[in-house]
Amino acid sequence: MKRDFSCLCIFLFTTSLMSQSQDIKPYLSNLSAGKNSPLYTTYAAAMERSEFTLDRGYHLVFYDSTRGADFVTDKAGDWGLAFHKGSGSVHRLSEMFREPVITTSYSDIVKYFYFPFENIRVDVTFLVYSSRIAIQEITVANLGSRNAELEVVSFLAHKKGSFFDIQFHADDYAIAFSHREPPDGWVREQSIPYVDPVHNLFVFSREVPASRLRVEADARQSPVPHKEAKTISVAKNLELSPGQVAHLRVARVVHRPEEDPRKLLAATQALMKENLDHYVADAEKLYRNVPVLPFGDAEKEMMYWCAFTLMRQVMLPPEGKCGYNYYVFSREPQWGWGHGGQVFHESLSMLAYAYMDAASAMNSQRVYRERQHEDGYINYRTGSYLDETIPHNNQLTTSAPWYAWENWEIYKIAKDTNFLREMYPSSKSFYNYWVKNRDSDGDGLCEWGAHAVLECVRDGEVAVWDQVGWPSNFEALDLNCMLVQEAKALGAMASELGLEDEATVWRMEETERIRKINETMWDDETGFYYHVDKRTHTFTHKANNDLKREEIIGFLPLWAGVADVRRAKKLVEKLTDSKKFWRTYGVPSLAADDPGYNPKGYWNGPVWVEWDYLVERGLLEFGYADEARQLVDKVAAAMIAQLKKDHNFWEFYSPDEQWAGYHKTYIWAGLIARMMMDIADH
Repeated sequence: MKRDFSCLCIFLFTTSLMSQSQDIKPYLSNLSAGKNSPLYTTYAAAMERSEFTLDRGYHLVFYDSTRGADFVTDKAGDWGLAFHKGSGSVHRLSEMFREPVITTSYSDIVKYFYFPFENIRVDVTFLVYSSRIAIQEITVANLGSRNAELEVVSFLAHKKGSFFDIQFHADDYAIAFSHREPPDGWVREQSIPYVDPVHNLFVFSREVPASRLRVEADARQSPVPHKEAKTISVAKNLELSPGQVAHLRVARVVHRPEEDPRKLLAATQALMKENLDHYVADAEKLYRNVPVLPFGDAEKEMMYWCAFTLMRQVMLPPEGKCGYNYYVFSREPQWGWGHGGQVFHESLSMLAYAYMDAASAMNSQRVYRERQHEDGYINYRTGSYLDETIPHNNQLTTSAPWYAWENWEIYKIAKDTNFLREMYPSSKSFYNYWVKNRDSDGDGLCEWGAHAVLECVRDGEVAVWDQVGWPSNFEALDLNCMLVQEAKALGAMASELGLEDEATVWRMEETERIRKINETMWDDETGFYYHVDKRTHTFTHKANNDLKREEIIGFLPLWAGVADVRRAKKLVEKLTDSKKFWRTYGVPSLAADDPGYNPKGYWNGPVWVEWDYLVERGLLEFGYADEARQLVDKVAAAMIAQLKKDHNFWEFYSPDEQWAGYHKTYIWAGLIARMMMDIADH
């Protein structure tokens, strides 16, 4: 009886703890973030309500004193709020009595408040409901002891172009207009569908008669139609007694010219009455899957959670040729090649994202399998409307072989044997494609082929490519390290599936390639690995030792387990030399003492998060946990500094100063979350 009572107490105590943990709001629901917080503030629709061909995301600018708390876009204009009270007008942050504070922020929804005037509090919930519809819920409260009269103005402003064909529909509480979104050259070249012009509806809630709303286009009173305008606004007059609260909702809808706007208008008007809190609840449910790490640094903690927001935000549902969900590099802003589809080097981010949603990470990999050619080839880039193969020198360009390794790493998180059974044959076929088509001299070492500069990932401003020769001239250190890791992953997959004979063959393949790399590509004099000339297997191609350029790929033998303990020690000595690679904000892609070093020059210097992640994994592989932790701290510092500056994640970062470029909202920056997880385990 006593034992039963003890078990009951333990059960009740555990249940109580579980109940308490469920009541605790997830991190991103319980914020107090100002403009100096490292918070990512770009928003796009949840995956299940998104589409590729017409998609609108928004970036909240709440950190520039010369601007308002506006939601900006790259092509569709900016959406802001302004206030008039007596003789005073407020839009810019510098004009506000108290600047915005963000209290909740997920990939599709944000909540914040501010005081445009003393005692006038404005709370805003902004939801990107779908690729077509975004809604702004505005609550204005008079916290003072006197009556207050003010005007709230919601407006759209187009700085790069204009709105045209403007019509005011009083009965529907809506303004109809259009804007242009011409595609760039890459989109046209790839024959990817696009919508231009885009038709719009600016819809507002019905708390007051339409006759009492002031609607303007370029400060000209509607309902008179206008052919063209830079701004469109709707204003509502409020009279608030002390303690009184007023509500207003405004929505923006985008649609194709051939579509009936009435259907979208009906859906939007239904949203005007819906409680938006359940969209926060949906996000909370998803984010509860993310591992909670023991942070002692509030800024690192905020960036960690925002990294998952970035990765989740770029996921899109099945569409077009994609039978599974997939991702793009960025949804806002959109640029041609960054919005076409997925590629293996960006898919490294799935090794972090899978902790949030293992099912959609697995599905993203399945996109490659469903489009794989019979000979094992997989596109350079694969999207819902894209099969980018880039024919060159009678070969199709593929992408760096991280495929089997990614599938194995995702499996270790998801533990889904069905996924492993699906992906093992596909991974094996892709590996065999590589060794058959990228070893032109049959010596067991592979070189980059087809459009080799694109295929090798490091696709611009590479000292060796620019100053020594085309990548296909060399037995490639980076490629062969990747193939070692592919063979290792295939062996693990085969063993997990009970295919021990195949696992043995893969281990032999791995061992033999490791032997060849160490015999051919290691230079004991400098303590580093390099490419070698394909014909001579020396470090000379045109001039003596011209291939001895110290690039970040020289550390991939740590990640792939190619190096032995002695070589690893020499690599770490070079890595931690501050004159070469151990820079203030991470490991650059080229040694800082190389004459071609440029900290802002693509592959001749900047810090690329996904490559520093591989370096970190290599350090941990050989027991250099302290160095791995220091590396993560360096990269995190660069990313935090930039988040505090413009609240965005970037393609790469300077190793020497607080600078980032050249493309923002970039998926693979999310790998910082996995880097943080890895060091938390050591």
